[in-house]
Amino acid sequence: MLKTRVIPCLLLKDGGFVKTVRFSKPRYLGDPRNIVRLFNEKEVDEIVILDIDATREKREPYFDLLNDIVSEAFMPIAYGGGIKSIEEIKQLYKIGIEKVIINTHAANNTAFIREASEIFGSQSIVISIDAKKNLFGKYKVYTVSGRVNTNISPVEHAKRMEEFGAGEVILNSIDRDGMQEGYDIELLNSVASKVTIPVIALGGAGKLEDFQSALKAGASAVSAGSMFVYQSVHKAVLINYPAQKELKEYLC
Repeated sequence: MLKTRVIPCLLLKDGGFVKTVRFSKPRYLGDPRNIVRLFNEKEVDEIVILDIDATREKREPYFDLLNDIVSEAFMPIAYGGGIKSIEEIKQLYKIGIEKVIINTHAANNTAFIREASEIFGSQSIVISIDAKKNLFGKYKVYTVSGRVNTNISPVEHAKRMEEFGAGEVILNSIDRDGMQEGYDIELLNSVASKVTIPVIALGGAGKLEDFQSALKAGASAVSAGSMFVYQSVHKAVLINYPAQKELKEYLC
């Protein structure tokens, strides 16, 4: 088994999986149940599912759909999107979600992270941080699927979330999303060097060498979207995942 987790990140919108570019232009990929079945065949260790509209639409997660997805999955699933109450977390765990990912509500109500981690344990509470540079070259945290600038630095936010009990951070570069030009190493290193909890790199992976670069910058795990759903420069939709032998060459 690999020492490093390599995690497909799938975006949920209107009941289907999509892929974005810099958090815009969502392109439909297919039915979530079918795509999860395909990842089963690839022997994926873990999947992240993010509902990119739940918070903006001020609604709860699609519990029925998530239940269907989990029933098809042979691997653990972490879910984020629209989570804002302890009861919602309980319901997600009840249907089989193994970790919950909190983004907007973590920035707006930090005390919620402490409450959730005390009830469910830090290991099951993941913070998602979406960040990009402003005109002055400073990284800022954005919420509501990249629409709201909090003016908080990713480093300070990650440190505070760790202090409040979060067990893991997914660090996503808005500028690199869907570009397949490599992770934002500067952003990744700035955060990973200041926290002790695992940091998952997301946003920009296009080749296996990018995983190596992320790990050298301090990431504990790597995640990608486009790399696992597209084929070739023409971006034909094709669910794929590197063979274990390939991954071992770069990650072990």
